[in-house]
This record gives sequence, structure tokens and C-alpha cells, in this order.
Amino acid sequence: MFRPMSPSECKLRRKAGRNRRGLFISSYLNCIRTIPSFSFSSFGLHSSLHNKEARHQPQLQSRRLLLHAAVYMSLVALLRHGLRLLLPLAVISTFYLYLYPVFLGCAFPVPPTRSASTSNSSSNVADSSAAAAFLEAARQHIPLPIPLRSSEARPAPFRLLALGDPQLEGDTSIRKHDGPIFPHARSLWSHVTFQSSNSLRQRIRHSLHDVIDIFLEDVFEELESIRKRIDLFGNDFYLAHIFRTVHWWTRPTHVTVLGDLLGSQWIGIEEFRRRGRRYWDRVVRGAGKVPDETAVFPAMEYDLTDYLSASGEPSAVWPRRVINVAGNHDIGYAGDINQDRFGRFERLFGKANYELRFELPIQDPKLNATIVDDEQNPESDRLPPEIRVIVLNDMNLDTPAKDTSLQDDTYAFINAVIETSAAVEYSGHFTVVLTHIPLYKPEGVCVDAPFFDFHGDHDGGGVKEQNLLSADASKGFLEGIFGMSGNTEAPGNGRGRRGVILNGHDHEGCDTYHYINQTKPDQQDRSWEVETWPTAKGRGAVGAAGAPGLREITVRSMMGDFGGNAGLLSAWFDETTWTWQFEYATCALGTQHFWWFVHIIDLIAVVALVAYGVLSVIATSSATVTAPPVQVEKKAVQNGEAKS
Repeated sequence: MFRPMSPSECKLRRKAGRNRRGLFISSYLNCIRTIPSFSFSSFGLHSSLHNKEARHQPQLQSRRLLLHAAVYMSLVALLRHGLRLLLPLAVISTFYLYLYPVFLGCAFPVPPTRSASTSNSSSNVADSSAAAAFLEAARQHIPLPIPLRSSEARPAPFRLLALGDPQLEGDTSIRKHDGPIFPHARSLWSHVTFQSSNSLRQRIRHSLHDVIDIFLEDVFEELESIRKRIDLFGNDFYLAHIFRTVHWWTRPTHVTVLGDLLGSQWIGIEEFRRRGRRYWDRVVRGAGKVPDETAVFPAMEYDLTDYLSASGEPSAVWPRRVINVAGNHDIGYAGDINQDRFGRFERLFGKANYELRFELPIQDPKLNATIVDDEQNPESDRLPPEIRVIVLNDMNLDTPAKDTSLQDDTYAFINAVIETSAAVEYSGHFTVVLTHIPLYKPEGVCVDAPFFDFHGDHDGGGVKEQNLLSADASKGFLEGIFGMSGNTEAPGNGRGRRGVILNGHDHEGCDTYHYINQTKPDQQDRSWEVETWPTAKGRGAVGAAGAPGLREITVRSMMGDFGGNAGLLSAWFDETTWTWQFEYATCALGTQHFWWFVHIIDLIAVVALVAYGVLSVIATSSATVTAPPVQVEKKAVQNGEAKS
């Protein structure tokens, strides 16, 4: 309750109000004129105004506004101190997130200098300087006066951005996505409104169960569904951020996604289309599939797909096209693939089996004269420098398959690739195979070990699941497409064709080297062996005499649980040895939690800034309206002493 303040109390208040805070309290408690005051009493509520002006209603309103202004000023001070910590954190984390390839030094490897190339074996890839690669990437955005290691260093003419297994999920991953909202609430309503045919005792019993289920089931189910929908929405933009940011910084000449574009092969056509639209409209926005007329079947007489630039400048078209590879979650394994699943994938994402050919023009007339020509130079073993990209659906290479006609199409495509390949004795061509399931490896080499599972007889008995290709299918890759052999009397001494295999499926990723030892006395003992790339390179197995081999790169998944990885493959032509060289690097953003953290912090910072601005304006306006007039007491001064 309130009671009037006595003069003695007011005098004590004035004595205590020497500083600014005390002066404010003293003013508020009516120790300064024109300000009404109240004092609490436990027995009753009374108010007393010490002068006639304070009895007017505007003064009551002024007092309330003054109190509101004090509250606003306190909130403004709280927000100001919070923003001092929040804003730097938001700015720094946002800069890192949107420029993470720059901070991590991500860049396509650059070709080594001429001296470095000639000092190594022709089958070895010279190590590119990370600093030179980063500076070259930066040079494409900002003109830098800092030179590279040598004036010979330049961007690789073929730069492939490889992304693995985005696996877009959808409605099927949401609990009760096709069911009613709060089903037990509907059941409860039917019981309490006598719409059910049960007895009264049963209706009461069911109603009590429904009330419990609403809180223990429905609420949690709906909250989990909302969380999953938000997670799917954010995951799309997390994947899109990886594609957009790495693509912007590194400026690839070509882009591929190595299968498992979607998260399930069992979804219906409408859900397939919805996920496909999300893939094109969000994840790889602005890009398109390879046109069907460009994705051609191998032939002896062929037209070039495009030319590569010796300066490394990307073309106007190919950086905005995505070479999509079919994965098990797109079309299924061999025991799942049918015409419907296969057809809808090709309509939305492009063909599953085709080839692309890119030629690198030679500018030097003297070198051009050394290229094989039936009339001018028939004895030469040099072909025009060319990269052959083979997009292969290896989902139905192993048997048994559900649809044998689709499997026959895959076999026919591989046979056409082999038949139209240049003879192994010639040099100048480089084959890049893009597929999904990795080649066979013994357990312990990579994370995924050999594993096969099959459908029951009632489902056709086809392949239900597999981690790796069978040993026979892998042998067909190495000896068929690449022409390598353990027989030294085979064409080209069994050395085969130069190339590389890129695939996905194993989300952890792996980098391996397949080789066959031709030095074993018994040819029957010569079989394909595999080691991790660092191990093989460290012990000198790569490019060793009598051991033809091939590098296989399983690109780590770009999903958040695997660090948001992107692969960077560079290939360049060595005119001295007339062979293609290549190198591979990676660029990982980190888990999706960091992406969420940054955007949540940014959202909080923006809301806090807006609130700070609004409250500051309100507090300033309130203080201006409620500020009492300042009374200045004038005194006459005589002989240095003030007189009243």
C-alpha cells in the first residue's frame, strides 16, 4: 500500500541523493518538485502529491512513461552487451562458412614444371605444390602480382569436381508422413461425442487411453516430424552450399555426382519427382543434366564432345552441366532394377551409360607433325591428346539380375567401349570411368568389405545388396576397358591404357591402387592385387616395371555425417612423354551442425540488432517526453559571494 512521505523522509532521501543514481531516486520519490512520489505501507494504499501541479493527470502518465523508459533502457543495455559478444562471433563464423575453400586452401592441383615432369617416371604423377595451386585458384578471382613457382605452371585443362552420394531424403523418412495429425485426438473426440458404437464403459476406457497417447505418442511424433522436415530443408541447402561455394572458388571445367543422388529406390514416382526437383532447384541450382544428344554410345567414327582449353579456361557450357551417375538408391541393385526405375532416372537425370570425348588442341606445329596420320605420318604411335569420359551403370554387372535385358544393355555398352578404344600401343588418350560401386578389394583395405546379399526365390533371387563388385566384374574393368594384363606378351606388354576410376557408394571414401605383378614366374600366380594409394606410392609400386596398375578413387560422401566432402581431380597433358598426368585433392566443409550453428547465430544476431534498434528509439522517445523541465536558480553575485 502507499502512504504520503513525511518531510523528514524526504530530507533523508535528499541527503542520500548525492550521486546521479541517488538524485534519480530522490527525484522519483518526490524530493524534487513536480515529481509525484509513493511510499509503500503494509496497511493501506495512499497517494499524496506535494504540490498542486502533481495532482494533474499528465503527471501520472509521465511517471508511468518514465518507469517504462527505465525498463527500455535496461533492455537496451542488456542487448548492447550481448551484441558485443554475438556480432563478432556471427561475422567471423559467417565469413568462414561462406569462404571455407579459401581458408582451407582448397584448389585443383596444378601441373608441375617441365623440369619436375622430366625428372619423374612417365607413370608417376608429380606432386603439385599446394601453395601454387592455391595461388592459381586465387588468381582466377583476384589479379595477383605474386608469381607461381615457375612461369610454366598453369591451370590444368581438365578439372573435375567430383561429389559423392548426396542421398536426398524425403517424406518417407518422416514419421507418419501420410497419416493424420494427432490421430488419438480424433479418436478421443469420437468417443466423447458419442460417435463410436462402444459401450459407455469402453468409451471411458478408450478415452483415457487416448488422452495418455496424445501426450506420450502424438505430441512426440509431431515434434519429431517437424524436426525432420526442418532437417530435410536445411540439408538441401547444406549440400547446395558445398556445391555452390566449391564451384565458385575452384572453377571446375566439369562436374559429376557419383550416384545415390536420392535416398531410396523404393519411393513412388511422385516422391521421386519431388526429390528430383529439390536436387535441381536447390542442391545444384543453375545446373542441368547432360543432353541426350550429347551423351552418345561409343562408336569407331565419333564426333568430339568439346575441346579443352590449353590455358585452363572453362567452357561456357560444361561447368553448368552435371554428369549424373546412377546409384543403388536411384535405380536399385541388380535384383531391383526394372524398366520403370531405370526409365524415370534417365528422364530426370540423364542417361546411365554413355561416353564423352574432349580433345586438347596442340598449339606447336612441330608437335602436331608428330601425331599419327595415315598419309603423312603412318608410323607414329602418338594420338591427338584426348580425354574419354565413360559414364557406366555398374549396378547390374553382377548376377543374378531382375531384368536381364537391362543387364544385356550394360554388357553391350562395355563391349562397345572396349571395341572403340585406341590400341594399347598408342599414347595420348586418357580414360576417366565414372561409376558407383567400387571395384573388388579384400577386407581391410577400405572401410567396406566384400559383401553380397540376395533376394529370396519368391522375389527372383537377384542381388539385393552389395558393397563391392565381384572379383570377376572388377577384372573386366581392368583388363577390358583399360587393356592391362599379367601377360608380358600381350599387346603393349600388358601395360594397358592410362586412366583413372572414380566412384562412390563407400561413404567413408578410399584411395587405392590396383596392379598385377608380371614378374612372378608362373603366369597362373599373377593375379590382381590392391593397396591403398599412399602405401603403393610410398614403396614404389606405382609405375614400377613389370607391374601395370591403375588408381581407383572412391570419393567420400558429401553428406554432413561424413564431413561435406568434395573431390578435385586435375588432369594435364605432358607433351614430352605424350601422356596424361593427373592428381587428386579434397575439400571438406565439416558436419552439417556447423552450418546450422552459423545460420542460427546469424538469425539471433539479426533479431537482436532489430530489437536493439527498436528499443533504443522507444527508450529515447520516452525519455524525451517524460523529462521534467530543468529549473535554474539565478543568484546575484557580489564581491565573489552569491546572494539570494
